[in-house]
Amino acid sequence: MSFIESNTQNNVLILKLNRPDKFNSFNREMALNLINELDAAQNNKNVRAILITGNGKAFCAGQDLAEAIDKNGPGIEKIVTEHYNPIILKIRNLQKPVICAVNGVAAGAGANIALACDVVIAAKSAAFIQAFSKIGLIPDSGGTYFLPKLIGFGKASALMMLGDKVGATEAEQMGMIYKVSDDELLLETALKTATTLANMPTKGLWLTKKLLNQGFNNNLEQQLNQEKVEQIVAANTYDYNEGVSAFLEKRQPFFKGE
Repeated sequence: MSFIESNTQNNVLILKLNRPDKFNSFNREMALNLINELDAAQNNKNVRAILITGNGKAFCAGQDLAEAIDKNGPGIEKIVTEHYNPIILKIRNLQKPVICAVNGVAAGAGANIALACDVVIAAKSAAFIQAFSKIGLIPDSGGTYFLPKLIGFGKASALMMLGDKVGATEAEQMGMIYKVSDDELLLETALKTATTLANMPTKGLWLTKKLLNQGFNNNLEQQLNQEKVEQIVAANTYDYNEGVSAFLEKRQPFFKGE
């Protein structure tokens, strides 16, 4: 059995975390499988967007704690260094949009992997939990980086320290995620969004994503200059010329992501 199920529809690579009996908690094999899938997606021209979701009742319960405390297991340092840090960096540096469909509870690293994605859609029954504090750990997988920027310092600090469960509707209202879907329509809604993005000028979407990444650290002058640099790149793409031509000719554009 593969711990990551994958298939492609309409240029969207669908990746499903597949340890449903363990609430899709990560062990080493599943983490490395996901890393390999993300690497392959970057190099596959037929993949223009990636959709990550989970099989079963949960999206992801975070780390498999039995593995974490196993004396013969990889240990916390290796788990963070070789599993979660690469996953987060690959999601943020993938030159294609990454959509997350949160189908159930997203706890610990599972929550923070979701929040690192470009677009997050959650089922109404889903919930997000910064569960680390309840076992004496700190939020990893980019949690201390992304969550305060999404919802503000004070709210993020409280959620991380108290470990409160945040329902999908509340998560949407506080700006943690993009939108909520009825449970039975989640995959359909997320796939529709991913397909829309896959058919858009994905080179331009990557440049937007790149600028969002840089905007976390740049001052205004630096960001304005970087916008100029990337706008010049965007203006020299096939998709820009196609988009302008289609607009002037009053027809639908056909983008290639080039």
